Amino acid sequence: MAFATEVLKCSTTSISFEADQPRIGSPETLQALQRASEQLHALQTVAFPTETVYGLGALALEPDAVSRIYSTKGRPPDNPLIVHVSSRDMLLRILPQGYVMSKTYEVLIKRFWPGPLTLLFPTNPSIVPPIITANQPTVAVRMPSHPVARALIALTDAPVAAPSANSSGKPSPTRAEHVLNDLRGKVGIILDGGPCGVGLESTVVDGLQPDGNLRVLRPGGVTVEDLERAVDEDLADLGSKPKVLVHRRDYRDEAIEQAPTTPGMKYRHYSPSVPVTLLLTQSEPPAGTKRMPLQSFVDELKASITEGDGRPLRVGVLCPSDSLLHAKLSSRNDPDIEWINQPLGPVAEPAVSAQRLFDGLLSLDSAKVDHIVVEEIQEEREGLAVMNRVRKAAGDNVWMEV
Repeated sequence: MAFATEVLKCSTTSISFEADQPRIGSPETLQALQRASEQLHALQTVAFPTETVYGLGALALEPDAVSRIYSTKGRPPDNPLIVHVSSRDMLLRILPQGYVMSKTYEVLIKRFWPGPLTLLFPTNPSIVPPIITANQPTVAVRMPSHPVARALIALTDAPVAAPSANSSGKPSPTRAEHVLNDLRGKVGIILDGGPCGVGLESTVVDGLQPDGNLRVLRPGGVTVEDLERAVDEDLADLGSKPKVLVHRRDYRDEAIEQAPTTPGMKYRHYSPSVPVTLLLTQSEPPAGTKRMPLQSFVDELKASITEGDGRPLRVGVLCPSDSLLHAKLSSRNDPDIEWINQPLGPVAEPAVSAQRLFDGLLSLDSAKVDHIVVEEIQEEREGLAVMNRVRKAAGDNVWMEV
């Protein structure tokens, strides 16, 4: 089905909440939210901003509506979805009767909801359709803090499933124009609430395992350090304090990688239409691997790209603005290469890199570059989530000598 896609502006500052109910001061914003809610109740999809990325929403408890998310994105059916709620009451409506939340979850919800944290809960397939969970025994749920997202869900009075509003495998959108460029004609309404503040998807945590530890299945807007601080400060009185374990860093689980309980674990994601190379300047190369001199990499880059029209190669660069590699690339004079810079912000501020990553990839893609290079950053705080996404986007890794 083809749509005449409309972009409806929403004023975030006109929205406030009182006892989980939205108060909307702008008539234009209220009308936009009401139209989007009507679209959801008509079992159609709507794109809307969250604090992480823009989401493609549909009523989570209506299988026909959810199926439109998969068809619009071209999403594999075994890739589960996150359910978004606007209140604790709405969360309880979708959980199994008699479920008692752990103290750990109570602390995490108090600390980080509304916000960019997704938690796994036991699912009740008689309430949550299996198309949401990809037939897994758990359902992933979060409460977004973006006022437009939370107000839309509250006005709709129903949980909303919402993966990123992009074609499956592409970089996630952080601005309304990113959604329009990708999904024009595939979605009827895009709510424009401005650029996303976090810029990367939510952190997904499984706290349901028998050992009581928190397993970070996908790093995101809530950092591992944030989770560890919450455990240390609010769960110190537990007999055995939970550990925060990061998938693929602290443990491996082959079964969950093959049958994921949450998005972002199985498939390659976040890739623009041109090749992406990750330049590893921080971590140690494997034994027997030598770092490549910058000039050798540039020579290989020239040889690998066939431009065919006599113009210089256009190479997009995503590096921290104060890194040595950024300085060296900025000072190069290569007549055969045009370097297009999209700085990721200061090395010491990985939250800025997180905010700029997807926007940088999409901007370079729109600029019709031939190749994109991304410099590694330290996997600390938001840098862990940044590198998780970059590794999925990159088709090649090069240990670089700078």
